[in-house]
Amino acid sequence: MALFLALFGISLMAGGAPGATQDQPPSQTGKSDLGGSASAVSGNPAATDFRTGTGWLGRALGLKDEWGITLGGLWLADTNLVAAGGAEPGAWSNNSALIIGLGLDAEKLVGWRGASFGFDFLQFNGADTNAQAGSVAAYNGIVGAPPFQRTELLEAWFLQEIVKDVLKVRIGRTAPSYDFGNIGRPVTFDDDRQNIPAVSGLLWTPLFLNASIIGAMPGYYNPGNGVTVNFTPSKSFYVNLGAYDGNRARGVQTGISLPQFNGYVFAIGEMGVNWTLGDGHHPGQFSIGLWRQTGLLTANGVSQDGTGGFYLFGSQRVAFDLNRSVSKSSISVFYQLGANDSQTLPITQFYSAGVTGFGLVGRRERDSMGFGAALSRLNPVLFARPSELMFQAYYQAHLFAAVFLQPTVTVIPTPGASPDLPCTVATTLRLTVLF
Repeated sequence: MALFLALFGISLMAGGAPGATQDQPPSQTGKSDLGGSASAVSGNPAATDFRTGTGWLGRALGLKDEWGITLGGLWLADTNLVAAGGAEPGAWSNNSALIIGLGLDAEKLVGWRGASFGFDFLQFNGADTNAQAGSVAAYNGIVGAPPFQRTELLEAWFLQEIVKDVLKVRIGRTAPSYDFGNIGRPVTFDDDRQNIPAVSGLLWTPLFLNASIIGAMPGYYNPGNGVTVNFTPSKSFYVNLGAYDGNRARGVQTGISLPQFNGYVFAIGEMGVNWTLGDGHHPGQFSIGLWRQTGLLTANGVSQDGTGGFYLFGSQRVAFDLNRSVSKSSISVFYQLGANDSQTLPITQFYSAGVTGFGLVGRRERDSMGFGAALSRLNPVLFARPSELMFQAYYQAHLFAAVFLQPTVTVIPTPGASPDLPCTVATTLRLTVLF
């Protein structure tokens, strides 16, 4: 409770920086630091991009950009209250995720053209926040499966650019959710006036990992070991392909386990396009993906030899320059859909949509707000309730530099964990620090 009140007080006292320019999210560019500024960010930057933080930590320790060594990180901390209903009415929980990322540009270091290495270390201390609310789709994406106290090597990869700006391959330990099915990624163009800094700041897991793939695809904080291929023949079209250790579908906590290559493989492919529409050149994007999980899967006495599915997502800016005090104020919408043929995964179909506003209040150009609705069709083998409906609304306040505070309210009319659970109302206060 003390943490909640303290952070809320900081939010009220912090003011925006009038007239400052809006940069791309620091989690994407790595150019902002604790002495600079940052625009709206993803509700969970840990699940959005394989580059961690802004690089401020390394610069503060004396590392120079020309050396090709970057050191950054992020800290996510939140307090949650099940205000009504749910599995544990009145329950409180606190979560903290600290990630330190080290990047090595081999071309700058030793002249190895197009090569780079990345390492991320995670310290997570949390609680079973989603179970308290009875949520199957996970209204708070910082929390995954137990154990809730983790120290792990989140990523360790080697990237080689084969054709400059067109074809690159990343091998090693990584989170495929950075490259596949992630609606939270920003939409970026050469003209930064067209950029959407973060499509949404919603906190629920399906924003970063389509709910129809939960339990199969590796991601934060259970990465996969394998290979990712990124093909971008033009600035408006891409194809991503990946194949990873698929033991996550067996319930293995891959984040705290050694790699296993035993016939369980998770393979996925995604392609997408972006565009601008109308006289206002409103940016949009659309992506579609297919995935396949191999191996014998079991749940509640049911067995299945492999499974697979598809997903799609998109976003579109629909209004621009709405606030005279903020030159880049805008409104964007997004949508998601996914389905599988699984008899063992928790969710078989998923639908969601939402709206996000940027810089709509006063001169607070780095603030954002949003609302989303999601419907998850639950696996009847595992759950008696046929579906879980969820609504979430937030206001993300920029405090200073790359620090954000985000109060969020979640309403779950039909918590999926049990058919007897009443409507859940949960509140979250999330602090995001990029460094």
